[in-house]
Amino acid sequence: MEGVGGGSASAAAAPVNQGVQDFMRLYQYYLDKTTPHTTYRWIGTSVLILIYVLRVYYVEGFYIVSYGLGIYLLNLLILFLSPLVDPGLEPSDGGPLLPTKGSDEFKPFIRRLPEFKFWYSFTKAFCIAFVMTFFSIFDVPVFWPVLLFYWVVLFVLTMRRQVAHMIKYKYVPLNIGKQVIFHLFCAPILNIAYVVRQFH
Repeated sequence: MEGVGGGSASAAAAPVNQGVQDFMRLYQYYLDKTTPHTTYRWIGTSVLILIYVLRVYYVEGFYIVSYGLGIYLLNLLILFLSPLVDPGLEPSDGGPLLPTKGSDEFKPFIRRLPEFKFWYSFTKAFCIAFVMTFFSIFDVPVFWPVLLFYWVVLFVLTMRRQVAHMIKYKYVPLNIGKQVIFHLFCAPILNIAYVVRQFH
């Protein structure tokens, strides 16, 4: 008797499962088509960020959601800026980890979190946070300047550690105009770090 009832329930669920699979296949198809269009993807994400910021501003709430979103985005940024294999944790045989001469093998920078996955997680996080702003259970009353201050301190300390790691192992995780970016941003940071070390 149970087999008859179970068979009709699974037969009724089969079209639903097929519909979900068709939707997921179509979703993945369009997601794959966006892969080479980096600029357009980030423009779309910027529009989503603007919509989220306007929603939080006009509702005047959901600061704890925004704080959680900020912590998650900081985590994504650290993964995006980190190499796939951390040179500090990689066992070495006493030799240099990076090429030091022109005859050494070139090792390109490979990210721990590729750009597409970074964008996808970034965008998905904003979409989830936006949906959460429609449920009052997530609107916990907090004094938002304290959260903002704490996040900024956390951001500065984390970025300081990441830049120190970049300086120590001599890598630049940005591949657009590396030399220009290095001379504009990293060289002054290296100079400041050198001066600070001299005084400590």
